[in-house]
Amino acid sequence: MRIKSLVVASVPVVVGVGFLFWGEVVSARASARGVGPGRTGARRTVLVLGFGNRGDRANAVNRYRVRAGLRTLSGPDDRLILSGGAVRAAEPEARILARYVRRRGYSGPILLETESRSTAENIRNSIPLLEETEEIAIVSNALHAEKARGYLRGQRPDLGARLIRAEEQRFGEIPVIKAVAAALALLERRRNPGGPACRAPR
Repeated sequence: MRIKSLVVASVPVVVGVGFLFWGEVVSARASARGVGPGRTGARRTVLVLGFGNRGDRANAVNRYRVRAGLRTLSGPDDRLILSGGAVRAAEPEARILARYVRRRGYSGPILLETESRSTAENIRNSIPLLEETEEIAIVSNALHAEKARGYLRGQRPDLGARLIRAEEQRFGEIPVIKAVAAALALLERRRNPGGPACRAPR
């Protein structure tokens, strides 16, 4: 009976670990899909998408996205764009992100896009800021970034051809967010099989 109880008790743990590992695999694949590796010396623009923030301090998701955006920068001529309007608070997400970027010690130029209230608007409103660049990296969690890349390809195939891989995927980082995002993306793709993420090249 004791062994049986231990087996029964271990089932949720095994399922939970499997769910987290599945999220890592799905995120890793999404991060690498339909993007180039980047070129040494190319002018790069890193676009960080904001997440709903209820207060005036960056929440855990936004802090992670900022960290991923900063490590995606590769040279002194790269540009950082922060995108997000006032969705869950009075202050635009982009300004909240900007404060956290400075707290992380980044002293380079920052461009803000403060009107967007959805992923589609993030991309549409940021396009004018993406014109004069050789490479574009979109930063969010991997599956959300893949969806955003699909919107960019749909609206501006010429800019979509400049997309490179961002540094948002590291094994073991934000595992719960990755797994939940993977599950939500799977549900969305089943409901909307022709959505932007599904049209991204594989």
